[in-house]
Amino acid sequence: MLVSVMHVNNETGCIQSISEICELLKDHPAYFHVDAAQSFGKISEALCNKRIDFISASGHKLYAPKGIGALIMRKRGFMKAPLKPLLYGGGQEKGLRPGTLPVQLIAGFGLACQLAEKHATEWIQHCSKIKKQMISLVSDLNGNIIGSDTSPFVINFYIPGVNSEAAMVLMKESIAISNGSASTSSSYKPSHVLTAMGLSDDAVAGSLRISWSHMIKDLPVDAIRNSLLKLM
Repeated sequence: MLVSVMHVNNETGCIQSISEICELLKDHPAYFHVDAAQSFGKISEALCNKRIDFISASGHKLYAPKGIGALIMRKRGFMKAPLKPLLYGGGQEKGLRPGTLPVQLIAGFGLACQLAEKHATEWIQHCSKIKKQMISLVSDLNGNIIGSDTSPFVINFYIPGVNSEAAMVLMKESIAISNGSASTSSSYKPSHVLTAMGLSDDAVAGSLRISWSHMIKDLPVDAIRNSLLKLM
C-alpha cells in the first residue's frame, strides 16, 4: 500500500501539510511517498519527517543540470522498501536502475543541493517580497488568488472579465506567463487541477500563473498591471 502526495502543486503553488499526513499515517503500514519536485531545497523543513519513506526530487527545479533527479529512500528498521526496477540490465544502483551513472550531472545536482541548503532562507525572503507585490496587484484589480497556503515562488490568479489567452499575448514582451490549462496543437482542455478545486468555468479559463526564482530581482509589476487594465 502506498500514499503518494505532491508537496507543492506546480500549477497553484498550494502546499500540502506533510506533517499532518505523517501524523495520520503514524501507525499505518502504508508506505509514504512525497513528490518534492517543487519544494526540495526550497521549502524542505517538512521533508525531514522520519515517517516519509520516499522523496523524489528533480535537479533542474533546483538549478542543477537538466536530466538528473533523485529518489530518496528510508529503511524501516533494517528493511528496505519492496521496490522493483522498471529497467533491467547491469547492477548499478543496487539493481534498481541499470546504466552508467552520469557523473557530471550528479555532481551538479550535489552542488545545487549544497547551495540551496546554504541560501534557502534568503531565497524564500526575497521571493516572498515579490509575491506580496503580486498579491497587492491582484487585489488592486479586484482579482482572486487561487489556493491558500501557497509557495512563495508562484502565484495563480484570475481577474474577472480578463481572458487569459489575451493576457498572455499582451504581456509576452515583458514577462513569460502561462494560463492554468493544458493545451496542445490540436486540442484545448481546461486545467484538471483547477477543475478539481471546484472553480467556476470563468475562473478556470481566466487563470494566470506566474513563477519566479531568487535570481529575479524584480517583476515588471507596472507592465503587468497596465496590460491587465487594457483587458478589463
